Amino acid sequence: MPDVDPIVFKHVHPYPPFLFKEATKLIVGTLPPPRFTTGDLKPGDIDFCYGSKDGQLWKILDKIFVLGLLYETSEEAVRQRKEFLLKRRIGICDIIDRAERIKVDASDLGMSNIVLRDMFGYLKQYHKVDTLLFTGGNSKNGPEYLFRKYLKQQGHTLSVVNNDVPRIHQFELQDQGHVRVIRTISLTAPSGSANRAVGSIPEYKAAKARDPAFSTLDFRAAQYCQFF
Repeated sequence: MPDVDPIVFKHVHPYPPFLFKEATKLIVGTLPPPRFTTGDLKPGDIDFCYGSKDGQLWKILDKIFVLGLLYETSEEAVRQRKEFLLKRRIGICDIIDRAERIKVDASDLGMSNIVLRDMFGYLKQYHKVDTLLFTGGNSKNGPEYLFRKYLKQQGHTLSVVNNDVPRIHQFELQDQGHVRVIRTISLTAPSGSANRAVGSIPEYKAAKARDPAFSTLDFRAAQYCQFF
């Protein structure tokens, strides 16, 4: 019996980058779950970047800034998030344009034939951006990992500023005859799947020992508030 080729899912990013001329920071992730590509959203999903009901980015930011966000599939929920980003001068530009999957899930490791967005093109268009906030680290197909790959293709590398978690790096970008120094911050991923990794971090363990009610969400909020 002849082998049957597996069905390949074309995982295309459903949202264009959320960018505007005043932005000074960019949130950089990979791809939202496949259901956002197909439009089969779950109740409680928000039809916007990082809108998965299972994700924690907006919950973290809500905790830090007391935003009173709605967690529902509505235009108002999207408007709230865009308003916050504009006010704080934070854009969103995930690094992946599209990828392929055999297993249709949200695993970064499950992606193949990854096509990256032209990050330098966006950075040169939006001159005030000086910080990239990676929603994950240097594990395979994570945001930092893929950005390093992109930089290598452009003949650049990251240099270390701080190697503690969250790691901070920087790189130089030639832009209209000037050199811009841009920082990258590799935040602990705002996903439920990263909770086990958070649980092994000494700082989290120490905080949990002091306060048994301290959660992985609390840990991320304390980390994220330094950079948002």
